[in-house]
Amino acid sequence: MHAHSHSHHDHDHDHDGRAPDGHAHEDGHGHGHHHGPTDYGRAFAIGILLNSAFVLIEGIYGLISGSMALVADAGHNLSDVLGLLIAWGATILAARKPSERFTYGFKSSSILAALANAALLLVAVGAIALETVQRFIEPAPVNSKTMMIVAAIGIVINAGTALLFMGGRKHDINIRGAYLHMAADALVSLGVLAAGLLIMLTGALWIDPATSLVIVIVITIGTWGLLKDAVKMSLHGVPANVDQAKVAAWLREQPGVADVHHLHIWSISTTETALTTHLRMPGGHPGDAFLARLDDAMRRRFRIDHATFQIEVDDGTCEPCA
Repeated sequence: MHAHSHSHHDHDHDHDGRAPDGHAHEDGHGHGHHHGPTDYGRAFAIGILLNSAFVLIEGIYGLISGSMALVADAGHNLSDVLGLLIAWGATILAARKPSERFTYGFKSSSILAALANAALLLVAVGAIALETVQRFIEPAPVNSKTMMIVAAIGIVINAGTALLFMGGRKHDINIRGAYLHMAADALVSLGVLAAGLLIMLTGALWIDPATSLVIVIVITIGTWGLLKDAVKMSLHGVPANVDQAKVAAWLREQPGVADVHHLHIWSISTTETALTTHLRMPGGHPGDAFLARLDDAMRRRFRIDHATFQIEVDDGTCEPCA
């Protein structure tokens, strides 16, 4: 006998105070939440425009001034513009309504975006690293003054863009990706500024490719974490913020529940989690009120938005009991 409890979508999302600013944060349901994709739409648009312009300036002046560090930073910023475009596209797709074929809508596109984003960054890093090594072998003169001015502009643009995404970084890996890129970029530009100053003071040309190499390491470390999280989500791993053992233990404690099996918890998108499980209840079907209570508890206690429970009332063991 199957009894399914479906989520009611009346999320008030006060999940253990997830939103300290008092806003209901975006969860892709499109039920008039604040901070929905439209909110970030503006942030993405501003971020993409500012950074595209800056990539052009930085790339041109990097080549004119002969600074590999500026060129490296321009490459990094270009990858971020592409990353922002991917992330923005994903937030728009994630908000689309489910269809007969795509019953969850396109929520998972935000996971694909995070994956593509990480892969893209690693490619950019490889190209810059190669150029940097060549620069170590053949040092070239650098116009440190140009380098410093452009880097200073970079700090302002990147820090400003990072602030646009700061609000959503805890709740969505996709927005976190955008935020991390921009915050790292601001730090990188600060490094380029310092390098320009050092070159001006000492005249040591190796400082430029050395800075470029540090930039490469910074990007690689940040990207690795993003890639790991995105791969875990793609493989339907239990999200990092959910403890599967605790969920199982809590369900077993509920009145009438003799056993819990076939428990699956996975990410539907970078913000939403689903659960399916079988509950063995030999005492008979507990009724809809019980299922509604479980559903509510899943949301409030464990941040699981879509829970489906299958009730088994007969004593016969379920085959196979995984």
